[in-house]
Amino acid sequence: MLRILTAIAVLTTVSPSLFAHRQWLLPSSTVLSSTNPWVTVDAAVSNELFYFDHVPMRLGNLVVTGPDGARVEAQNQATGKYRSTFDLNLKQPGTYRIALVNNSVFANWTDNGQPKNWRGTEEAFAKEVPANATGLQVSRMSSRVEAFVTSGKPTKEALQPTGVGLELVPVTHPNDLVTGEAATFQLLNNGKPAANLEVTLIPGGIRYRDQLHERKVTTDAEGKFSTTFKEPGMYWMNATTGGGRRPGGPGGQGGPGGPGRMPAGNRASYTATIEVLPQ
Repeated sequence: MLRILTAIAVLTTVSPSLFAHRQWLLPSSTVLSSTNPWVTVDAAVSNELFYFDHVPMRLGNLVVTGPDGARVEAQNQATGKYRSTFDLNLKQPGTYRIALVNNSVFANWTDNGQPKNWRGTEEAFAKEVPANATGLQVSRMSSRVEAFVTSGKPTKEALQPTGVGLELVPVTHPNDLVTGEAATFQLLNNGKPAANLEVTLIPGGIRYRDQLHERKVTTDAEGKFSTTFKEPGMYWMNATTGGGRRPGGPGGQGGPGGPGRMPAGNRASYTATIEVLPQ
C-alpha cells in the first residue's frame, strides 16, 4: 500500500506535459562511415521519448531527400500496432533528410442555408470547393516531422527549404552536434524567418525520470536560436505557430473532414529528432 501511495504522490506532482503525445522519427544511426551503409527508422507517436507506447505514424507522406537533392525510396516499409518502420540504403555519401510532411486545407461555408465542411489537399481544394461559396472560410495546416542521417561528411543540399510551413535551416549542421559547444538553428515559416517563436527541446529517456528536463528558447528576428547541450543523446525539438485545434489523428493524415475539425486559423508545426554526441 505504501508503494502505491508513493507512486500516486509522484504522479500528482509531475507536470501534465510529461504525458503529452509527441510525434517522432528515430533513425538507428545518424552518422555512419562504412561503405554502402543502411539505417532503420522508426516512426511513432508516444507519451515517452523515444519509447513505443501509443500509436504508429503513418508513412503515406514520407519524403526522403538524398545528398544530391533527389528523392530516395524507403525500403521494407511496415506499420505495426505501436510503430511504423522502414530502411534506407545510403548509397551516396552526404546528408539525407527524412521527413513526414502533411499540408492540408480546411474550409467551411453554407450552401442553401446548410453548413458545409471540407478537408483535403491544396490541389483538391481548387477543384472541389466553390471559390464564390457563401461565407467561405479557409485555413491551412502544415506539419513536418524530420530526422537527419549522414554517411561520411555532412552536406547541406538535402536541407534546402521548400518554402512551405515551418522548416529548419542548418546554421550548425544537425549531424554535427556535440556537448559543450553552442549550436545555432534557424526556423522559417513559408520561407520567411519565424521570429519570436518558442522552441522546445526535450532529451529522450522520459520513461526513466519524473521530470521532462525540457528547455525552451525563443527565436530572434531572423528566426534563429542557439543552445548548448550539456548531455549527449537523442533530443526532440518542436515548434508550433498559429491557432486552432490540431486536425486529424496521429500521423497527420489528410482526408475529408467533418464538423468540429476546423482550426481557427492557419497553423504550422515542426518536429525534429537530433542526436548530440559527446566530445
